[in-house]
Amino acid sequence: MSKLAYLGPQGTFCEAALRLLAPDAERLPCANVGAALDAARDGAADGAVVPLENSVEGAITQTLDELAKGRSLHITGEVLLPVEFALLVRPGTELAQIKRIITHPAAHTQCRGFIERELPGAVVIAGSSTAAAAQEVSLPGSPYDAAISPAIAGEYYGLDAVASDIGDRSDTVTRFIQVSRPGPLPEPTGADRTSLVAFLRDDHPGALLEMLSEFAVRGVNLTRIESRPTGDGIGRYFFHFDLEGHIADARVGEAVSGLHRLCGDLRFLGSYPRADRVATQVKPGTADGDFDEAAQWLGKIRAGLA
Repeated sequence: MSKLAYLGPQGTFCEAALRLLAPDAERLPCANVGAALDAARDGAADGAVVPLENSVEGAITQTLDELAKGRSLHITGEVLLPVEFALLVRPGTELAQIKRIITHPAAHTQCRGFIERELPGAVVIAGSSTAAAAQEVSLPGSPYDAAISPAIAGEYYGLDAVASDIGDRSDTVTRFIQVSRPGPLPEPTGADRTSLVAFLRDDHPGALLEMLSEFAVRGVNLTRIESRPTGDGIGRYFFHFDLEGHIADARVGEAVSGLHRLCGDLRFLGSYPRADRVATQVKPGTADGDFDEAAQWLGKIRAGLA
């Protein structure tokens, strides 16, 4: 049985995602994203499940930064998890009694409308995670009256939901990824995603355009691009790319090779099946057979046969 680390404690959305990705795996809760990824790197776990992006809040920057540094990890799978928040309280607590709420800042943002409408006088305190907030409320003598958390956290910590589905949007989704130490890649499925981290060799006019052109001229569609500071000074950034297709696809392989020539460093984060199973759209002239035919034609030219 494999062991997977995840952003804990018990009762997080991350644990729910892990259950979907690997229902039979042993689960190792960790204090933060970095600790979960380090558990995978160090062999304390066979892999890790961490959040990557949210449909309302955008990218999870800690995950982006952790994947860009340290020993390399490969993404092997992903899942899209609907996010529903509940207001959890100790048994017997009523809505009108709630004065202090603890939750993760992202959860607060996504439930701001409910808080302003139903609990305008309540103070919201930032916690390390939504499940940790529920755990805090459950402790004897806790200074908090309620936690904004997933309902599953109430089951772990003996709390009741005084209000359910309190998010401002009912269609909020978080994308979670499963990572492991580098090894054999998942086979292409025709509905794949490839992820990369690119560091500029030097900052000059058109540097980003040069990188994007490597994808555009080969018909490779980008599904996400994020810039993050390197920490080496103002104005210095690296870039996260998600793109359609598998590294085994000729157009993707050539685009990544071209990017490697341009970048100071290029980190491959994996090719893996898309959670939404959307098939990759291949533009005319960019299928594997088209690249093979072009290579054969060039070979004849160089050999003086055409």
